[in-house]
Amino acid sequence: MRTMMRTAAAAMGAGALALMVSVAPTATAARTNNHVERHPAATTQAEQKRITQYWTPARMKSAIPRENRYLPLKGKPGGGTSSATAVQVPATPLFGKVFFTERGLNYVCSGTVTQSANNSLVTTAGHCVNEGPGAYVTNFAFVPKYENGNRPYGTFTARTLLTTEQWRTSGDFNHDIGFAVMNTLGGKTLVGAVGGSYPIAFNLGYNLTFDAYGYPQASPYDGQTLWRCSGPTTKDSRGSTDNRLPCTMTGGSSGGGWITGGKLNSLNSFGYRGEKDVMYGPYFGNVEQAVYQSAATS
Repeated sequence: MRTMMRTAAAAMGAGALALMVSVAPTATAARTNNHVERHPAATTQAEQKRITQYWTPARMKSAIPRENRYLPLKGKPGGGTSSATAVQVPATPLFGKVFFTERGLNYVCSGTVTQSANNSLVTTAGHCVNEGPGAYVTNFAFVPKYENGNRPYGTFTARTLLTTEQWRTSGDFNHDIGFAVMNTLGGKTLVGAVGGSYPIAFNLGYNLTFDAYGYPQASPYDGQTLWRCSGPTTKDSRGSTDNRLPCTMTGGSSGGGWITGGKLNSLNSFGYRGEKDVMYGPYFGNVEQAVYQSAATS
């Protein structure tokens, strides 16, 4: 998954993988305050139709996850070394698969239908909406309850993409969160179509127990079904402010929601090279809350 972080060498200027290329920040990004970056997506019916037609079953099936991990910066893994094996679970309309194009290649992520005033919000990873740092993705689409190519609720396009200033300008994985405000489909909002959404929570602290969901696609998975990891988390001991969850999910699960107490409170973001079967998710603090509040009322 692009969910997997850059190498330490990349942070010092060397490319981690051929897929990773640094670019200058896009001039089209609009900043609404010190934390929020927004970008218009499919704002016309013609563009919405084009994106819906673009995502044929063949393109969806062939879209790829990012595979970028970075080397440990310092210290040893915290919270033990046991892994939480992901289990396949029935598809649900509150989770779905994200599709987008970046630098001419088609990619996949995961997303969560999120409670909001506009009833149209998907939460995903920042790196699923913006290169971090760099340009915003194109052809962004969300398919609720995706399973084996089936799209029971259709394909929703985004009218606005949002992320944190920290992610958009410097690729800061401490704030790797993104939101997509979806267009209506068939006259219905996203929540109106799927019949529900997850409330989102901020500043709940660390050492919580989560259920983490996603559509892992890198081997040994195929990206066609929904999977879940469950267990207690600890705070990352290697320098980030993220939550650490033993989990075997792979690329493609990026952006999939972490649920605790019935609320969305983190998401699949990255892993460290050399540390097997562990997922990290950003702490939802004040920065993330500011972006959410902007997205929820857009």
